Amino acid sequence: MRVYLFIAAIAGGATWLVMPMVRHIAIRIGAVGEVRARDVHTIPTPRLGGLGMLIGFAVAMFFASRIPFITGLFQTGHQAWVILGGAVAICLLGMADDLWDLDWMLKLAGQLLISVFVSWGGVQIISLPLGSLVAASPSLSMAITAFLIVASINAVNFVDGLDGLAAGIVAIGGIAFAIYSYIIARISPDYASLATLIDVAMVGTCVGFLLHNWHPAKLFMGDSGSMLLGYLITCASIVVTGRLDPATIHTSIYLPAFMPILLPILVLFLPVLDMCLAIVRRLSHGQSPMHPDRMHLHHRMLRIGHSVRSAVLILWGWAALISFGSLFILFYRPLYVGIGFLIATLILTFATLYPYYRRRIPEIRQENARLKTQGAGHAGDLVRHDDSDRED
Repeated sequence: MRVYLFIAAIAGGATWLVMPMVRHIAIRIGAVGEVRARDVHTIPTPRLGGLGMLIGFAVAMFFASRIPFITGLFQTGHQAWVILGGAVAICLLGMADDLWDLDWMLKLAGQLLISVFVSWGGVQIISLPLGSLVAASPSLSMAITAFLIVASINAVNFVDGLDGLAAGIVAIGGIAFAIYSYIIARISPDYASLATLIDVAMVGTCVGFLLHNWHPAKLFMGDSGSMLLGYLITCASIVVTGRLDPATIHTSIYLPAFMPILLPILVLFLPVLDMCLAIVRRLSHGQSPMHPDRMHLHHRMLRIGHSVRSAVLILWGWAALISFGSLFILFYRPLYVGIGFLIATLILTFATLYPYYRRRIPEIRQENARLKTQGAGHAGDLVRHDDSDRED
């Protein structure tokens, strides 16, 4: 565990150190996010944070390859280098979009090509828990792997709308998944886990970036960063799935075997939910699925009265609840997990809706006072009218 913490610290420190240089480069080459109608920020801000995150991740992987406990992961196979190569490619694609605002179909095609390359390089889902664990054919494995990577990339991209939101959600999910992959690795002869290594390095880069991205942000991650994070967290989950042998897994651990596919969806539940809602919303209006708008979850949080910071913290809370709730159910009694989940849900629901009701209560009181005043006025008119009838 200390080795993984060291790797996370290396990734975070390297990311934090290079961000000022990356910000300077972004300004020099014109990678500055102009204020658009759908944006929350009010001043142009450099966006190329993904480059710094990639550097931090690469530095952490380089140090890891020299540590005896982990070096075997780089010598016995080439998955680690394939993942790193895919990270470079996906970050370069995002940088191109940050600079030239690529057409969404071209960007999607690039994501698909990179995902297929990574899958062809050996990072793919080899088994599917469908009723019982069954081995997937190579072509099906590549297709499912590419789909999951592309979906996760775009889910994180969709949720990247507030300072610190995407990096925080991915870091929370990465911590939950790192714990899971570490526990899985402990039951194997070799404690070293590539999935845990990727997760802790990714979490470190997120923390290092957040020090520059917390509101008001000095630098945005851009598509280069959001696509990189979605790619890395999915690769980590796929590596865990690749460790499972359908012939050796007993049905008594069916749920833990199913979790490598289920947990990535749960740790990215908010981004995936936001992406699905956006696609359905835009298609129902006859628009492209990638057509921008101001109807994302974070936009709705701001609309009901939250500040940027409070909206980010509450959405982090929801992400943590779903991620760690789905993890705890594997190791604790479902009843206890359910009670804790219910209590946390009530607290987060109150925190989410509090600004709305705080704003609505005075409005309701004013409306009630107005109605009472009108009612009193009508009653007075009736009394005066009745008195005039008596005089007559």
